[in-house]
Amino acid sequence: MWLSQPKINNCSLFGYKKDCEQNLIKPSIVMSKLENKKALPPFSCKYSAQLPELLNQLGCTVALSTYQAGKLVLISAKDEHTLVQLPRHFEKVMGIAEDKEKDKLALACKDALIVFANSASLAKAYPKAPNKYDSLYMPRMTYHTGALDIHDVSFGKDGRIFAVNTLFSCLVELDDDYSFRPYWVPSFIDRLVSEDRCHLNGMAMEDGLPRYATAFNTGNSPQSWRDNITKTGVVFDLKTGNVLAEGLAMPHSPRILNGELYVLLSATGELARIDRVTGAVDIVCSIGGFVRGMSLCQDYLFIGLSKLRKNSSTFSKLDFAEQANQAGIAVVHLPTRAVVGKMLYANSLDEIYDVHILEGKRRPNILNTITQDYKMGLMTPESSYWAKPS
Repeated sequence: MWLSQPKINNCSLFGYKKDCEQNLIKPSIVMSKLENKKALPPFSCKYSAQLPELLNQLGCTVALSTYQAGKLVLISAKDEHTLVQLPRHFEKVMGIAEDKEKDKLALACKDALIVFANSASLAKAYPKAPNKYDSLYMPRMTYHTGALDIHDVSFGKDGRIFAVNTLFSCLVELDDDYSFRPYWVPSFIDRLVSEDRCHLNGMAMEDGLPRYATAFNTGNSPQSWRDNITKTGVVFDLKTGNVLAEGLAMPHSPRILNGELYVLLSATGELARIDRVTGAVDIVCSIGGFVRGMSLCQDYLFIGLSKLRKNSSTFSKLDFAEQANQAGIAVVHLPTRAVVGKMLYANSLDEIYDVHILEGKRRPNILNTITQDYKMGLMTPESSYWAKPS
């Protein structure tokens, strides 16, 4: 049913500056516009014809974060033929975490981490679009961390929140006592300073605690990871404190999926599986392009693609073909290792950090704290309320 060479439809999204939801319009309407990039509306994209059907069958929504555009984007299937996107503005949004048991989300932003709680009843009565959404994430708490350059973030056991503090080269736990509480520090880091020494970036959880972490090298001096960026990446085993795998090409987004450890090799555009005992690297498939951020739903792995940053000494060391230098999402059917679909942006969105699948959420909504909308919705354990306009 799913093709290894996906057919692409051209589509477009309007109105992103207002953070409003819009349908991705039919290909025939925008084919002529795609011939002239300057005429494209913001967030124009194209996607595989089978992608709406897949999301519809899985009953899920794709959430992606783009710090470059300052958006969390929710991508849902309106039906088996049409996708719809809802972008919300968050300042330099990075890692996305979900607590499925408590139905919460957490977003790592520029100098804060925001926690959201879902309310199906508020969603149903949402004043701007009643009976349209099946869930609505409302901001409930903000950790004012200061500038830590948080990358991956995750809910853990007993309600704890763990994050990768890239600037201070350590994994941390967040609470209301400090900006951060160090949880794990690589053995070669001799002191906690805001110098991004090894570019610690990724974290894989197991049994409610961090188990693996990724970094670009094992250096102990400021920005040392930039020296030989495509050949010095490592995966740490936090149980032993040792390096499990090394010599990796800019590893990102470690995840334990079906009991196995997977990681994205951003510099080579590959999905890899790491043997948890020997550290041997098995290349699952080549996706092409700068890969970062991934999330599994049943047999399908959704992976973020980013364009190479212009005028960057780091990205200048990478060599992707022009057709692979794109931003969007690739879908891999994990059992067959085949790329079965893509969604690619033509403008506005260049860099994706995280991708997260919201299972069981067909049309979610989320409110930020920039506008006044979130203040109008109240939640209690027994009920919910929308304020009436004065």
